[in-house]
Amino acid sequence: MKMENKYHAPVMLTECLAGLEINPAGKYVDVTFGGGGHSNAILNALNDKGVLIAFDQDEDAKANLPKDERLVFIDQNFEFIKNHLQYQGLLPVDGILADLGVSSHQFDEADRGFSFRFDDAELDMRMHTSSGISAAQLLNTYSESQLSDVFYQYGELKNAKSLAREIVNYRNVEPISRVGQLKEALKKHTPKFGDYKFLAQVFQALRIEVNREMEVLKSFLLQVPEVLKPNGKLVVMSYHSLEDRLVKNFIASGNFNGDLDKDFYGNVKKPMEALSRKVITASLEELERNPRSRSAKLRIAEKRTDS
Repeated sequence: MKMENKYHAPVMLTECLAGLEINPAGKYVDVTFGGGGHSNAILNALNDKGVLIAFDQDEDAKANLPKDERLVFIDQNFEFIKNHLQYQGLLPVDGILADLGVSSHQFDEADRGFSFRFDDAELDMRMHTSSGISAAQLLNTYSESQLSDVFYQYGELKNAKSLAREIVNYRNVEPISRVGQLKEALKKHTPKFGDYKFLAQVFQALRIEVNREMEVLKSFLLQVPEVLKPNGKLVVMSYHSLEDRLVKNFIASGNFNGDLDKDFYGNVKKPMEALSRKVITASLEELERNPRSRSAKLRIAEKRTDS
């Protein structure tokens, strides 16, 4: 357990397990295995007939895998969850857990480039380090307009155009490859007080774009009703408003704009039903024990029997 906590302390573990309402002989999916904290707790609640399918594209996560015949590990992104489960002959499932965001381990590993604390770290930010473009490649190849869109849409930064211009001006002199260079490029726009929030927004925007996080989440959510059994549970933990808004709208309406669709007879067409009336947040005790839980928002839903 010490190794798990060092990698990533599972956030709202009790609340997640309660939301899944685990059937000991059921099939469950943890789409972000990480340090295995949530997965191990699910395994502990299963009997010999139970199955846990865990996804994680991060190579580092494999070191945390327990030796358990009930565990099926898929070293891929969860964007195509239905195809992977179908290939394994594991459809449908009783519950799905999605703990979105970056693990403590990824933030604390300087060479991953997720954190702005390490000036000499390379700007990588890829969850899967052998595919896609890195944050450095993005910063050096995107147009000023593209960079502005990334900072505005995913970082919710009001001065996105100015930030994009500064990056283009900096890279015209030398390529941006390390954290310190990016911070230097944006130095003029970094608040003297409130620099932590500003840099967190910048790094969040880049990470989301690099890993296509919004597209992946949308694709995943649209497949959930096809993957779950009737009354199957969906438990999603998000860490910023962009993710939470998608999850909230999908649960409420079956789409991402939140508008309810009705059939010819006036019946509401939505596959999921919210089980938590309001968003669930970490307890005061957990906030003191694990400060990184402060931004976590948990939503729980089940598949409607008429969908």
